[in-house]
Amino acid sequence: MEVNALTGIIQRLELDLLQSDLTAHPGLIDELLAQDFEEIDNQGQLHSRSDVIEWLKRKDPDLHWAFRDFRVKILTNDCVLAIYSLQKPQQSSAPGSIRTSLWQRQDNHWKMVFHQATKITGTSAS
Repeated sequence: MEVNALTGIIQRLELDLLQSDLTAHPGLIDELLAQDFEEIDNQGQLHSRSDVIEWLKRKDPDLHWAFRDFRVKILTNDCVLAIYSLQKPQQSSAPGSIRTSLWQRQDNHWKMVFHQATKITGTSAS
């Protein structure tokens, strides 16, 4: 698959996961998160799939996050790495975070298997 088309697909899936009301559409969770999914949050804490599902169900479904610099790296035919910056809209002056997600094609559907958030501190390494 061509990288631009794949980038659009993965970005849409990221948005679906983050911005959908998962209490109204609980089937999306199994469609988008692999059974062995894990996450490292922006505090460095490891979270299980069930931890993340609870957070996704509690989040405000009307909150629309701002994605910047979204790109994917194709690792194999069935595995891609998404890299992007994310910012809460009500905190547009805050630096936000850099996100990475590992997506794997399972049974012809893309599922997130790993996610990591890293706070942007406002300082750059030289």
